[in-house]
Amino acid sequence: MSRAESFWSGKLALVTGGASFIGSTLTDQLVARGAQVRIVDDLSSGHLENIRGHLGGGNVDFLHADLREPGVTRAAMHGVDTVFHLAADHGGRGYVDLHQAGPASNFFLDGLVFAEALRAKVKKVVFASSGCVYPNFLQSDTHKEVYLTEEMTNGPKDADNSYGWAKLMGEITLQAYAKEHGMGAASCRYFTVYGPRGVENHAVIAMIARAFMEQNPFEIWGDGSQIRNWTYIEDIVEGTILAGEKINDGTAINLGTMERITVLDCAKMVCDFTKHKAEIKKRPDMPTGPLNRVADNALAKRLLGWEPKVAFREGLKRTIVWYYSTKDRGEVERTFGRLLTER
Repeated sequence: MSRAESFWSGKLALVTGGASFIGSTLTDQLVARGAQVRIVDDLSSGHLENIRGHLGGGNVDFLHADLREPGVTRAAMHGVDTVFHLAADHGGRGYVDLHQAGPASNFFLDGLVFAEALRAKVKKVVFASSGCVYPNFLQSDTHKEVYLTEEMTNGPKDADNSYGWAKLMGEITLQAYAKEHGMGAASCRYFTVYGPRGVENHAVIAMIARAFMEQNPFEIWGDGSQIRNWTYIEDIVEGTILAGEKINDGTAINLGTMERITVLDCAKMVCDFTKHKAEIKKRPDMPTGPLNRVADNALAKRLLGWEPKVAFREGLKRTIVWYYSTKDRGEVERTFGRLLTER
């Protein structure tokens, strides 16, 4: 039995939002390491198909419920060793920019989950945070080679919409719980996650979908100069599990590559890998988000021994293979427009 397997063997982990893209992949890996997993998901953005292979197998218990409903979160905490809190009202750039009331509900959701975890004497809460916690004013110039380090959120604070503010307040709450109550805690700042089971409301999957539908002209939002560090799902999940093993004091860590890739270069790679020949049409009228968002991952390397293993070009190829082998064109065409700005 490996070290990772022995750490999680027999422990009960609660994964909120566990039927989601990231949550279901996290569930896969926790089960592989010997954990028992309880999932609570209202399926507002998650999909039962993502976890169907675990149901009935004895290692995963699924509750279809909204954690915000009376009594649900308290009941979900019974006997839990570690909470991985991924449930959130969230979406892609179109949703985050155009919807504030929905993501603002995360203030209540996160506070409820943390309070009930403390009441149930859960040993640790691992919080899925985001690169959206970083100040907008640090991410406005594409001509600068900026890498965001964790202490840059210390102030002045200028988070990305209500979604980013809720994530930042969640981190601060967990740090207080760790300091004042001794509850183990860690926050993982995810940077632009992509990969199999991803959803078309995020940029990489949306671009793959455009090629899959043979869209011409091929649209990208903004002028294409926006810089991102898209991070493959397996690397994100590995870092999240390591945070559950190694961080206790509420420290927030970046989980992201340090590859600097523009939206335009990503679009060109997608078209190249899929052999889709099309004119690229820029849409500066659409939401673009920060212009220059890339993580510094030195702290994760130091505290977790973690660094991303999958380069973007390789991860993009894997994701394209998954997408083309699992998607129905008619269904993608039917839902694509809505998903660009909705959950």
